[in-house]
Amino acid sequence: EEELQAFIKRIHDRLGLEEALEFNAEPKLDGLAVSLVYENGLFVQAATRGDGSVGEDVTQNVRTIHAVPLRLTGTEYPGLLEVRGEVFMPKAGFNEFNRRALEKSEKTFVNPRNAAAGSLRQLDPKLTAERPLDIYVYSVGLVEGGLLPRSHSEIIDQLQEWGLKVCPERAVVKGVLGCLDYYAKIGEKRDKLPYDIDGVVYKVDSLALQR
Repeated sequence: EEELQAFIKRIHDRLGLEEALEFNAEPKLDGLAVSLVYENGLFVQAATRGDGSVGEDVTQNVRTIHAVPLRLTGTEYPGLLEVRGEVFMPKAGFNEFNRRALEKSEKTFVNPRNAAAGSLRQLDPKLTAERPLDIYVYSVGLVEGGLLPRSHSEIIDQLQEWGLKVCPERAVVKGVLGCLDYYAKIGEKRDKLPYDIDGVVYKVDSLALQR
């Protein structure tokens, strides 16, 4: 709690603002970060985060994930749109996959995160297609040939309208108390969520203030 208060105080000090700020809050999914690239609404490339500059090309494997639209819906999307998200394996799918693996005397996964990472790095996309993978997108990267809304939460809403999956637990909260309240609520829900998380992420909602 003290670290969160100090974090928000630093933001206020740097911005020179006194009024409470709005934050986009969401669970921190425990999976594998990827970037998806769409050109004129068509999915063309996917890569892991790697070292932050160079990642692995996982395009063919990501194509097999049902939650990834190969074509965006609507018409007002940018000519070039890079979205970032987390590929994960839901708890139910993970348990079922391990159950079947045990029946066949095959190797099981230790946890859903390893299962997601291992599945996405398969050399054969057909094997990836057999794994129960899902994805939630949480931000954008490169955007060319179009405009996006002025707040992070509105961008996420827009991505959802274009057919991309976003976390249903996301919320806009205000100030320290809003952040702490959200954290407590997610903590209460944590064991019941259909996916693993390892924390909560807060982002200043206004893109102008972020910059």
